[in-house]
Amino acid sequence: MEDIGCNCAKCAVVEKICRLEKGRGPSWCPTKKGESALTEAMERYDDPEIKEFARTASVQEGSCYALREARPFVMIPTKSRMEELIEFSQRMGYKKLGLAFCGGLTHEAAVLSEILEKHGFEVISVSCKVGGIPKERIGVKDEEKICIGEFESMCNPIAQAKILNQAGTDFNVMLGLCIGHDSLFLKFINGLTTVFAVKDRVTGHNPLAALYTSRSYYQRLMKMEFGSPGEMKSLLVSDENP
Repeated sequence: MEDIGCNCAKCAVVEKICRLEKGRGPSWCPTKKGESALTEAMERYDDPEIKEFARTASVQEGSCYALREARPFVMIPTKSRMEELIEFSQRMGYKKLGLAFCGGLTHEAAVLSEILEKHGFEVISVSCKVGGIPKERIGVKDEEKICIGEFESMCNPIAQAKILNQAGTDFNVMLGLCIGHDSLFLKFINGLTTVFAVKDRVTGHNPLAALYTSRSYYQRLMKMEFGSPGEMKSLLVSDENP
């Protein structure tokens, strides 16, 4: 498949061709140039199961705004991610939900599981530390642990995925898995998965906060050159960054 080198994140066109019936796009626009990828994608949507999932997702999207019939239309969002998860799962007729969560968010996982159960779902939840296997098993050195000199269980996203696969879950939810661990979970899970929240140890699991403040509190993201982890540490404790 040809690489058309698209960069939609930097598209400066106001009336975008991907959003308006008579819109425009830059020379590298994938809506204009990505014919083979678009054709293959639409062929996948012809699969009845995928088509119904995609249709339901779009219906769910529309249902999250109030007064849609009003003109002029003004977006008035009405539903949280929690409410959307419940409604979408109900629309799809799911009964058994898998929950793969970070052990650091055990309390949040318990609350999420309780809410889902109150709405009639069976929840199969698996912590990232399942198996209690030491980090040394995958080559982590003692000085690379969080707590040096102590036993630490490795995160085990592959086992989380395998356990949920064996349970035959209808739909899966990721809650707070670390970067990389989430990737492994998605690689080995059989069923479709949604993300309820991602891990961000500094911003209360709201990584967009760093983007929203990249011109103020997090301006170092725009100005600093990230070297090795050791170099990053020295910068954070230098005289310039007290």
